[in-house]
Amino acid sequence: MSEIRSELKYLSSHEWARLEEDGTVTVGISDHAQDALGDVVYVETPDVGTTLAAGDEAGVVESVKAASDVYAPVSGEVIEVNEALEDAPETVNSSPYDDGWFYRIKPSDVSELDKMLDAEAYKTESED
Repeated sequence: MSEIRSELKYLSSHEWARLEEDGTVTVGISDHAQDALGDVVYVETPDVGTTLAAGDEAGVVESVKAASDVYAPVSGEVIEVNEALEDAPETVNSSPYDDGWFYRIKPSDVSELDKMLDAEAYKTESED
């Protein structure tokens, strides 16, 4: 059974988003997604300074099984990327919600998080 954290919001495409105390949003892929992908071998993150709209492609995650696009859950400017994933993409497998985050964004409209799935809805959807 995949871990689904109650404090996070999710997209049906398996990205998670966490609103930080400073108003930024951290983004990664869910435990369910990393488990389905298998061993992650490459992660492409957006460049710092990139402006994204909710739903935009924001990167790619590649595993031994497949490559998948990573979508932006909210609109805003990318302010930080997880550079550690360049040398250790497998961190996404071992710690998808903590050390395996992809990027942080300064949201232009934080209410977009309200359009995302809560943990219970994501659990239901990912079980289908």
